[in-house]
Amino acid sequence: MRAVIQRVLEASVKVDGKIIGSCQKGYMILFCAMENDTLEDISLLAKKVALLRVFEDEDEKMNKSILDVNGEVLCISQFTLAADTRKGNRPSFIKALSPDLASKYYDKFCEELKLNGINHIDKGEFGADMKVSLINDGPVTIILDTDIWKKDK
Repeated sequence: MRAVIQRVLEASVKVDGKIIGSCQKGYMILFCAMENDTLEDISLLAKKVALLRVFEDEDEKMNKSILDVNGEVLCISQFTLAADTRKGNRPSFIKALSPDLASKYYDKFCEELKLNGINHIDKGEFGADMKVSLINDGPVTIILDTDIWKKDK
């Protein structure tokens, strides 16, 4: 499971020209479920996102979590994070989870973010052609991959 976490001042997503989701100060998250991902991975990832300390404290050190700053989230499903570019010039997405199961994992991930204390979570539309806008704060961009944590066990 992969997620790209971008610290933002604001973000929004449009489908067919209409804003369907947005957030203010917080995270814009690109989320991808991949083959062999489990419900445990979803819980681990959501907890890591909630506790990740990338917001500045009073000493201008990245020492506060999204919970500490009462931040918001805009979460977008993005199967292209599963791209395998080792061969040729056309990425392969064979490792992305099937759309029916990936949609369920995406919804579950957003639910887990709420269970971990994030109050405002907006979403994109799974499988839609989305137009995402954001103002990256910093910029701060963190890539999380649950496979790394599995290897540590």
